[in-house]
Amino acid sequence: MPMSYERHLDEVATLLYERYEQSEEAAIGLVMAAQEDGFFSGHDDDPSICTLERAQEDARAVFQQYGHPLASTGAQRQRKQGATGKRKR
Repeated sequence: MPMSYERHLDEVATLLYERYEQSEEAAIGLVMAAQEDGFFSGHDDDPSICTLERAQEDARAVFQQYGHPLASTGAQRQRKQGATGKRKR
């Protein structure tokens, strides 16, 4: 079932956060970079392609095109730190 263009972008950002371990900030930044490059222009023209399945495909493509190494994300740094805040080795 199609969703709004804005909801589609939100879903792509959520998938980047959940599946590709990007911080929320990084996931939104990747979507914004892709949007600035016109990656989603077809979605705006044809809202019928704004589906959950397409969001999954788009998240994968956006990560491949615009993603950064995991080490640069806040989520990765947080996982490397224990409850004491010290880096795990």
